[in-house]
Amino acid sequence: MDLSEASPESFDRLLIEPVLAARHASPAIRRIIDIGSGGGSPAIPLTLAVPGANLLMVESKIRKSAFLREALRALEMKESDVATSRFEALLSRPDLHEAHELLTLRAVRAESRALMNLQAFVKPGGHIFLFRATAESPRDLTPPLEWVATFPLIESLRSRLIVLRKRAPGAERHDVPRGT
Repeated sequence: MDLSEASPESFDRLLIEPVLAARHASPAIRRIIDIGSGGGSPAIPLTLAVPGANLLMVESKIRKSAFLREALRALEMKESDVATSRFEALLSRPDLHEAHELLTLRAVRAESRALMNLQAFVKPGGHIFLFRATAESPRDLTPPLEWVATFPLIESLRSRLIVLRKRAPGAERHDVPRGT
């Protein structure tokens, strides 16, 4: 994309939204995994806004993965990496199980089954950030996942951050009223 042709909305969605979402991330986050990383948003801007966090971007397309590796090199994000794979293939890697405090997801469909698979990458007590253009939270969440909150990001885009938590084993469910 020629940057001179980029709309203000594109900059808002790709750069500003992830930085705003970082306000809702715990300062204790050390490992972030982004699924379907594409061009690097929300993963790279969000990680840069969370001091000390390392990032694993998961992207199945080879050309996009090469771009993401170059972006990490240019930004000197030496502790971050790119996995050229579908996330389903990474489920067989025990070193990634419950290894991340935060999982981010923008362009991947967040159906109940996919979320149950994705939660395997998140530590108990960790969060999943869903970047959406609607305030509707995922339906039919099953334990250990629970809805925490929905936050507006950029009103002109009607963008929302839906936050899910992976409950620790034996932890009580926090019934939180659903909001927008």
